[in-house]
Parts: sequence; structure tokens; C-alpha cells
Amino acid sequence: MASTLGHNALLVTLLALFVKLCCATTPSPTDYAIQQAEKLVNSFNLSPKKPVNIIHDEAVKSAELVESRFTFPGLVDPPSSNASLADLGHPAGYYPIKHSYDAKMFYFFFESRASKADPLVIWLSGGPGCSSSVALFYENGPFYINNDLTLRWNDYGWDKASNILFVDQPTGTGFSYSSDKLDIRHNEAEVSNDLYDFLQAFFQDHPELANNDFYITGESYAGHYAPALASRINEANKGMEGIHINLKGLAIGNGLTNPELQYQAYIDFALDNKLISRSKHTWIIDIVPQCVEQIRRCQTEEPACRDAFSTCFEIFTGILNVAGNINYYDIRKPCEKKDDGCYDFSKVDNFLRLGTVREALGIGHIKFDSAKSCSDPVYDAMLNDWMKDCQPFVPPLLEEGIKVLIYAGEYDLFFNWLGNLKWVNAMPWSGQKGFVAANNNSYIVGGKEVGSIKSFGSLTFMKVYNAGHLVPMDQPEVSLQMIKEWMSASLVKV
Repeated sequence: MASTLGHNALLVTLLALFVKLCCATTPSPTDYAIQQAEKLVNSFNLSPKKPVNIIHDEAVKSAELVESRFTFPGLVDPPSSNASLADLGHPAGYYPIKHSYDAKMFYFFFESRASKADPLVIWLSGGPGCSSSVALFYENGPFYINNDLTLRWNDYGWDKASNILFVDQPTGTGFSYSSDKLDIRHNEAEVSNDLYDFLQAFFQDHPELANNDFYITGESYAGHYAPALASRINEANKGMEGIHINLKGLAIGNGLTNPELQYQAYIDFALDNKLISRSKHTWIIDIVPQCVEQIRRCQTEEPACRDAFSTCFEIFTGILNVAGNINYYDIRKPCEKKDDGCYDFSKVDNFLRLGTVREALGIGHIKFDSAKSCSDPVYDAMLNDWMKDCQPFVPPLLEEGIKVLIYAGEYDLFFNWLGNLKWVNAMPWSGQKGFVAANNNSYIVGGKEVGSIKSFGSLTFMKVYNAGHLVPMDQPEVSLQMIKEWMSASLVKV
């Protein structure tokens, strides 16, 4: 995650800063912010060697860009299921994006292990620029990757309750690509238009799913993606545009939706968890007013957005500088992979490079060297979007009865539960007073209290215990029950 200015030069500068910071006792907050911003683009593993997924190979023809059914090598029938691999539809492929120069969006689709009548769910990973494959193989997909790069079934994959799509987006992320750099996206309007075009193409090929309930889900930067896409779909449905999409709700895990309130919440979260002290670290707290002012300017003045990012990121990186070797996605843990953002997801990269897997997916000439887990160029292109407020997309959806679930693992610093609760409480809509006044209730799974939940009308907020930024990875059983009960309007409150 970095600035869009000369990327190679910036990396050299950042390496120099890193050496300087390692030897300094009082590193500059601004320099540290820049260094950490670059580091975070690698949070879900290595950056791509090439600047974007721009494919010039003429051997990749549009006629080849079709959905194909696949079976990963060595996989056996799922345990405790009436469905066999032969029964389950597991296609992957590309759809050309209609309103683009030459964008092709890659996806995995997994039919429900329970019933084809289950809801259709789309999962959007964050970044911006992180492949959905990370979630697929480490969080809520049907499979986990073993150390020997074989697969085993995930007992708590969301395909046990839904038909689920994992999409590599925006263009340039994962296996999604274009032959034209003009297809790289910069804001939510462009991203949501591409996703809408993707869904239209998907439903055209899968008319049998068009009447299924449809839910948008995701985490992290999906706090931007999901509200924008839901709004795009809702407006298209009302305008009789394209194939009607049976939108029922959106769910966001540890997302960034309202930067103004969420960046202020860093201070409270850090103080509550004793990561900083009010008396010793006033220089971090004193950044907040300038951060807020620049975020507000960013809503109407595009040049202010990068200033806001740089300034506000100093709050986050300042906390990290004081707190020491912590995993900012789960503050209970040390950061064991400092160069890779505290987590090692390299098994995804290694698995998707296997010749047998590439053959099964039919990805042809597209090399995974240019499609690693997270794309810093995609992140760069979206940097002015980071501090945009996406909260205004949500109230019109709530007023029309479209369900919204905001959930957050309690130990994530990055987009912490407190900041998410603050924006949800502050959001103006007809049910605001009722939601704020609603009781917090225990959420129970397997006879144990695993979270707290409050809801009113179409809005639900859930704090998940013993989890960090990646709730489905940290608490897979809880996340499956949560999403299943939320979609069926039966979230248990005790």
C-alpha cells in the first residue's frame, strides 16, 4: 500500500527510511507512516513483480474467456454431505467487463453443499487490491491448503449455507487483468460499475440463480466496496436496468466505511488496550484534529485526499511505533512476519502456481508472477478513495428493508470494532435512536458466549470475541453460524 509517485524510487526511499528508523530512538511519525503504508500493501503476502496485470499476449483470446468446471487435483468428496464432487458445481473463469476497454474479471464459484436454493453470496476481499483467493483458502471458502499443497475441506466454509462467489477485483487484482491501463480503477463509482457488469454477465450465464436471495459480503476495504455495490444494484433494480438482482443485504467484517470516525477511534482503542498512554503520547493524540479536518476536505476536494491519508496514517503508525512488535490485525499476537505484514499466506501463491491447478482453472498464459495475493499498483490507483465516506450509501438501503450486518473481531487494531460501532451509532436513519438504545445481547455458539450483538430494524452490529481482523479465519464456526442465521433472519440473541 503506497503512494502513486514513482514506485521504484519510493521503494528505494522506503528502504533507506527503514535502515534509519531501525537505528533511531525517536523516528519521525511522518516517515514511519510512509514506511508502514508501503508495508501494509504486502499484508497478505508479496507484491507483484509487474506494475499491473496488463496482458499483451495475443494468444489470450476472448473466446477462451469462458466459465469452465474444475476439480482441484487430489480432492475427495466432502465429508458429512449428501453432495459429491460430481454433483457440486465448481466453475471458475472470466467475464469481460462490458463498460471497459478490455477488462476481464476472474472468479471462483462454489455451489452450496446444502441446497442450490440457498442464497447467492459474493465475497469481496480488501486491500484495495487483494485477491479473493486469500479468503477462499484461509477463511471461509470450501477448502484449506495443507503444507504439502494438497487441499482439505473446510468444515465451516460458507458454501455450507450459500452459493458463493469469490471475485478478484478491482481490475489488476489477482488473476483479473486487462490489455489497457485505462481499466485500472480509482474510485467506488468505477469499481461498483465493474462489479455490476460482472454480476450481469454471471446471471446471464446462470439464470437459475437469478431468483435466489443475493448478499454482498466482505472485509476490510469491503467497508467501501459493499455499500457502494449495494447502492449500485439497488438503484439499477429500481430503474429496471439489466437483470434484476434479488439484493437482500450486505455484511462487512472489520471494514473501513467512515474514516473520520474510525480514525478518531484509534486513540480510544489504543488507550483502552494500553497500547499507548494519554500522558506520554500526546503527540499521537494531537494529530487527530488535523486528520479530521483533512478527511472532511477530502469529501469535496480531491487533492486533499492524499494529505488526509498521510496525516491520518500517522495516528496508526504512531501507535505501532509505541506498542512495539504487535500484529496490528490481532493485538494479542506478535508480528511474526514483519516483511509480509504479520501473516504468511504464501501457500496461496504457491498453490495457484502449480501446473495441475493452472490446468484445472484454465487460466492459460496468465502468469501468477503478475498476479500475487495483493497488488500495490491497484492500491496506489485507489489511494484517493481511501478517506472517502461510504456511510451515506447505507441509510437508503436500510430504509428499504435491505439488511446490514457490521461485525468486527475484538482484537483488530486496523479497522477496530470500536470505530465500527461509532459510525454505526452515529449514522442518521429513521431507526437511529432505536438502534442506539437497543440492548447488547450475548451471542452463543456451541453453548459458549462468543460475541455481543445488538440490532434494530434492518441493522445489526456484532462484536466477535477472540478474533482479529480476519474473523472467518480466527473463528470459523462462529462466522458460519453468524452468516447463516443473519441471512435467515434468525440471529440468536440470549
